[in-house]
Amino acid sequence: MGKRQAVFSGSVFEERIGYARAVVDGDWVHVSGTTGFDYATMTVSDDVVEQAEQCLRNVGAALAGAGCTFADVVRVRYLLPERDDFEPCWPVLRRVFGQVRPAATMMVCGLADARMRIELEVYARRGPVAGVRVEAVADGRMLEQWRHVHNAVVPPAALSLDEARDRGARHRLRNAYVGEALVGCSTVRPAARDGEAVTVIARVLPEWRGRGVGRVLYDDGLAHARALGAGEVGTRVLAADRDGLRFAESHGFAEVDRYVLPEGRGEWVDLRLPVVDS
Repeated sequence: MGKRQAVFSGSVFEERIGYARAVVDGDWVHVSGTTGFDYATMTVSDDVVEQAEQCLRNVGAALAGAGCTFADVVRVRYLLPERDDFEPCWPVLRRVFGQVRPAATMMVCGLADARMRIELEVYARRGPVAGVRVEAVADGRMLEQWRHVHNAVVPPAALSLDEARDRGARHRLRNAYVGEALVGCSTVRPAARDGEAVTVIARVLPEWRGRGVGRVLYDDGLAHARALGAGEVGTRVLAADRDGLRFAESHGFAEVDRYVLPEGRGEWVDLRLPVVDS
């Protein structure tokens, strides 16, 4: 049975009424009816098309928080108080769903607030993702994203921005994206001396695991290790990260050492993988 996870948007309605913006149940993602409010300001446009655009931004954020994208949507329901408001929204909706082609239903019904002119409810099913994009950490914004993933995956070894900047000066850092969603990061640490292992570390945000992101990051890092002439490739995993250990072992890595870092920074496992030239 998959783990249940709630995703919140910050809307005051979620707290007042008692619901989540989305619920992840195994591979299924259920997104609550979502309107065109800007949750940061709790304001809403009078224009139905602008409301539809904000609905999609809100739904997209909920899907990203659940580890998926609009490409994973299998059903959408459109709820509108006025039938004639639906057609003006078609170009906006087609821009998002035109390639996805989910099952869809439009219903005319009253909504909770007279200012609301459209509401969307979607169901998505998470599966292997296509189009994972790996990019070099090239500026301060991307370094902060890399640091965010690093600290989310290995909180006992959380890095300050200065520490992350130092890593970037010595190691090869990459971020992984699906569309605009940040999903993971990687580090390739060159061997300190001839004959030592090149270290390749792939990190994937928990909500994006099991969907092929780690494999893309690992293959990218391994290719670079080979370009460096690595005789061996190593990786390092927080012992408490069971997903990370399973991933490493499933890709041929074998444990060679286990140790505890000072200052309470957790127990770590070093693993090695002999590189076979193709």
